[in-house]
Amino acid sequence: MNVQTCSTDWVEIETRHASVAYRPRPVTFVRGEGTRLWDDEGHEYLDFGTGIGVAALGHAHPALAQALAEQARTLMTCMPGYYHNDVRASFLDKLASIAPGNLKRVFLSNSGSEAVETALKLAKKHTGRGRIVAAMRAFHGRTLGSLSATWKAAYKKPFLPLVPGYAHVPFGDVEALGESVTDETAALLLEPIQGEGGIYPAPEGYLQAARDLCDAHGALLIFDEVQSGMGRTGTWFACEHDAVVPDVVCLAKALGGGVPLGATVFDTALGFEKGQHGSTFGGNPLACRAGLTVIETILSEGLLENAARVGAHFASGLQHLVETKPEQLREVRGRGVMLALQLRSKAGPVLSALQERGVLALSGGTTALRFLPPLNVTPAEVERVLEALEQAL
Repeated sequence: MNVQTCSTDWVEIETRHASVAYRPRPVTFVRGEGTRLWDDEGHEYLDFGTGIGVAALGHAHPALAQALAEQARTLMTCMPGYYHNDVRASFLDKLASIAPGNLKRVFLSNSGSEAVETALKLAKKHTGRGRIVAAMRAFHGRTLGSLSATWKAAYKKPFLPLVPGYAHVPFGDVEALGESVTDETAALLLEPIQGEGGIYPAPEGYLQAARDLCDAHGALLIFDEVQSGMGRTGTWFACEHDAVVPDVVCLAKALGGGVPLGATVFDTALGFEKGQHGSTFGGNPLACRAGLTVIETILSEGLLENAARVGAHFASGLQHLVETKPEQLREVRGRGVMLALQLRSKAGPVLSALQERGVLALSGGTTALRFLPPLNVTPAEVERVLEALEQAL
């Protein structure tokens, strides 16, 4: 399908009214289909960033588009604090069916930050303690509680003082965990694969050590799977690779396939009392219909298997580049279709060179390229990206 070009300066208009919280690249996207995006001048791009892993089914997936249109004509708002809803009930039941262990209760929200905030409140309410242990290099969100758990000082400095009682330990260091998790700890908050920090999977045995420490001290183990969850690593949740079940898991991004949707999924032994937490838009039928359709489509189209298979092919191709260009590249990290390529220089110029060749990727820290394609990405699309990457380097 051809995209009509437009003379309107969308960049100028958006920049004029923007909050300046963002500095987007000077390109305006107007349409998407599958793994492809088109800008307002008709140029086509292969999207291996997907809104930071949001478009799990790709752009404008027919099943998701149809479901949303049907739900928009039926019912879009139904506040869970007042009424029950059939679509929300179906989504909750489906989400609970794929969650690990005894994680069968869910609080629905609109974003990853909200999902993390809910988990933090749940931990403090359940344990009666105030201390939260998180990891260096971690990213958990930008609201005050989740920002306090986030590591990067540049994100936090303008907003000090933040919420007290947070400690950070080196990711992957079991000894440091043992020193930091105590009988005063409400929760240990970890990403099974650190996303914004540069795609760093937890070392073997680390998540189990975290589970054991939390059990020993009566603290909750919270896994932030906002970026790594919902099939991105080839399993529903990244923690499944280590066979470790947390007390709470936080989800968003891919959960709604593009529709804002967050979820805090937790053990049935936990919960809030009436009035202790809430959300006006959380659990609205439109978002729940999106979440239900995403899960059903991942199952019906075999996308867990595809993410694992094509992700392994992609990782192999990236590793080949590392071996042939050791003066430019350091290593490949990640699982499934959540991968990073570590450079020996800044990532910005390579990202720009990829965009010039019609490929969109993300940074993962200053010197890493991050790839988060849709779960239904094909080997042919991976090959196109590898070719563009070799040229860009």
